Amino acid sequence: MVAEAQGNKEAALAHFELGVVLMDEALAKHKNDLYGRVHDEMTKAIAAAPNFPQAMFVDGRALAHLNQDDAAKTEFQNYVKLAKDDDAQKQRALRYIGDPELARARMAPAFAVTTIDGQHISLDDLQGKVVLLDFWATWCGPCREALPHLRDIAKKFEGQPLVVLSVSLDSDEQKWKDFVAKNGMTWLNYRDGGFAGPVARLFNVNAIPHTFTIDTDGVLQDEHIGDASIEGKLKKLLARARELPANQSAAN
Repeated sequence: MVAEAQGNKEAALAHFELGVVLMDEALAKHKNDLYGRVHDEMTKAIAAAPNFPQAMFVDGRALAHLNQDDAAKTEFQNYVKLAKDDDAQKQRALRYIGDPELARARMAPAFAVTTIDGQHISLDDLQGKVVLLDFWATWCGPCREALPHLRDIAKKFEGQPLVVLSVSLDSDEQKWKDFVAKNGMTWLNYRDGGFAGPVARLFNVNAIPHTFTIDTDGVLQDEHIGDASIEGKLKKLLARARELPANQSAAN
């Protein structure tokens, strides 16, 4: 793509795509030279298209991994200026500006959804709470078998700083709504529409049931395919979450 790009727009996209591939490799291999190459490609992408917010965001992450925090903050600030208000990454970028250490963590992908009862929530809105993300579908036998376990978890930790969000891969909206109501799924529910849905793609979900446990900072702590015993991990994360107000008060 880089070699065959015609004009600034194609060149910017080509360098950006190459940078994204290198970023995935850098995150997998934890090699600083790869983060340096990501920065180089994003710099070229931004030079070809100065108003390219996605390139700025990825460049900010690469610079953070290179421990160039001031430069990373600048890129995230540039991104925020260009990002649309409904961009789920905008809130994430603001958090990175305040705490560049988060840009080096294994953060869960940023997303925003409207739940079955009309609530609009984003992952970064849930900062300070442990999040259990559950991908499932009404047509999935193992998902139906795992439902009582998930219901027990929601009941067991009720009143604690835990948010359970079930993401359905159902294509039939009415069937999904009827199932949720009939089976007493009183926690947050959202329909993504299938494995090609936006949230499923963000989390690379290829099999269900599939759960992700995310801590109070938005860092991905655990991942399971199938019905798994996750209460122990949740207890530890919730204990840490309950300590946050006292620590914040002391800091203030």
